[in-house]
Amino acid sequence: MLRVSDNGRFLVHDDGRPFFFLGDTAWELFHRLNRPDADHYLENRAAKGFTVIQAVVLGELDGLNAPNANGDRPFPENDIDKPNEAYFAHVDYIVAKAASLGLYTGMLPTWGSHVGVNWAGANRKYLIDGDNARRYGRFLGRRYGHQPIIWILGGDRPGCGNEEIWTQLAEGLEDGDGGRGLMSYHPYGGNQSSLWFHDAAWLDFNMSQSGHNPTSTNYPMIQRDYRLKPVKPCMDAEPAYEYPANDMPEARPVDAFSVRIKGYWAVFSGAFGHTYGTHAIWQMYDAPHTPHWEVHLPWRQVLDLPGAGQMAMMKNLMLSRPFLTRIPDESLIRSGMAWGLEHVAITRDGAAGRCDATYIMAYFPKHCRVLLNAARIAGARLRVWWFNPRDGKAQRVGEMDNRGVMEFAPPTNGEKEDWVLVLDDERCSYPTPGTVTK
Repeated sequence: MLRVSDNGRFLVHDDGRPFFFLGDTAWELFHRLNRPDADHYLENRAAKGFTVIQAVVLGELDGLNAPNANGDRPFPENDIDKPNEAYFAHVDYIVAKAASLGLYTGMLPTWGSHVGVNWAGANRKYLIDGDNARRYGRFLGRRYGHQPIIWILGGDRPGCGNEEIWTQLAEGLEDGDGGRGLMSYHPYGGNQSSLWFHDAAWLDFNMSQSGHNPTSTNYPMIQRDYRLKPVKPCMDAEPAYEYPANDMPEARPVDAFSVRIKGYWAVFSGAFGHTYGTHAIWQMYDAPHTPHWEVHLPWRQVLDLPGAGQMAMMKNLMLSRPFLTRIPDESLIRSGMAWGLEHVAITRDGAAGRCDATYIMAYFPKHCRVLLNAARIAGARLRVWWFNPRDGKAQRVGEMDNRGVMEFAPPTNGEKEDWVLVLDDERCSYPTPGTVTK
């Protein structure tokens, strides 16, 4: 199982190994896929290097009691105390299949629209309320607590007005699984779980949803959560979703570059992981369902979009260097600092303000020249690399003297040709960036 690292910044396995949360949003997985299709989807994601599948037990589409692919409804009588065993047996199968592939299920007990008072109006009768939230949480905790589960409350809704209901649901989950599963909250677009629950005892790490605007910047959200006390891990759990190149709407031109830039910004700014998504997959679109968000291609045809593989390359890059001592450190930039879409993000290991780093990484979303204080690395000699986020390959520049403040610029200057500069203390003999040793 997983726990929060001793420094409060990361997730680790019980034995202390770092866990990189690389999530995929598969919100409608339990509802819309049968077992062979679920197998196909999960096997694809495991092979790509994902580690968490974010899916909702009581989903958003087709109504509260929408049947799953087998025709089974979760609560045929709209009574939380009368679950349909056939429906939950299907969830059981998918969770167990994910576990067999080494995947954690980021399980949302419900989409936020089914809880308390929210945007649908106060006169509606909600399935989950202050009377039954704890019982529902206890039911799920007992049923799935033995599996590799990360509990994610919320579901694209604000916490305000329903704080007590969400707390009761969280406490029910803890009652049911004995406190084994870590827990967070998925907020609505442009917001962060910390706005309502940072001090809650049940919230183990913060989630942001930076939203689906292709020009949005998520690093200010991560920086804000990173500075909060008490210290808790943080991440962007729903950034802009990738569209296929031949099916990209003019209103939301989100391509693999948009996916990469948000991933590197978040992780280099202090996030312990990141989530990927694409619109056909979150809704598991296929005929005869109605597509949402300008989707035209069914989910099977978008499994291999470039951004999905490139997020796994980012994960491998981060794990190829010491991970649990990593910090963001924009103070290393002495000139060339930019904000907005040209922001260069910096991460390194070591303690803030000390010259004890063994590596520095800088993400360049576009070509520019930056003066970087390499003196944070104590060694007299540097090994210099350029890591290509588009193909996961690293170019070794060679070794050079550590002259303190040094100028760097990416090796190419093409459109959407982003790069990661990697500076290593030569004495450490780290592997090629992106190469994860067992």
